[in-house]
Amino acid sequence: MIMLKFAAAAIMFFSFSPIWPLGPNPLPGDPFLIVNKRTNEVAFIHDQKVQSVITAATGRTDDLTPEGMFTVTVKAADPYYRKKDIKGGDPRNPLGTRWIGFDAEDTDGRIYGIHGTNDPASIGRYVSNGCIRLQNEAVESLYESVPVGTKILVVTSPRNFDELGREYGAIKNNHLKE
Repeated sequence: MIMLKFAAAAIMFFSFSPIWPLGPNPLPGDPFLIVNKRTNEVAFIHDQKVQSVITAATGRTDDLTPEGMFTVTVKAADPYYRKKDIKGGDPRNPLGTRWIGFDAEDTDGRIYGIHGTNDPASIGRYVSNGCIRLQNEAVESLYESVPVGTKILVVTSPRNFDELGREYGAIKNNHLKE
């Protein structure tokens, strides 16, 4: 009977806990990513601050990288490239060393993603089929900090990341009295 009560209490605790992978999605800012296609940059926001800005590559044409608010649904180290049957870790693999997939256009996180590359010269350009490419070192660092459930905003905007973060609730306005 005591074991049953303990199990029920554990289920209740973890069901509402932010560490439970099936629980509520993190709120913007815990962490939050913004991809700006206009500048080909990705901002990593955590603790209500822009922690880093990383140069990226996005779609060859404006319509290839979908815009909107998405959720990270899958992550993979050394991802397999299905189109050309290239195993993870192979230097010919265009996905590089990490995959952070998100649910754009009602997909399951295996079509659109933030990933590494085997073509570092492509970073900063409009060259992809819709994904967001980063240098392998950058995506490896981001991979460690971005759990499944993280929100990703993809936009084309002249505004800076602080303004976008405030608009979408990842950065709160601090009204401190001096």
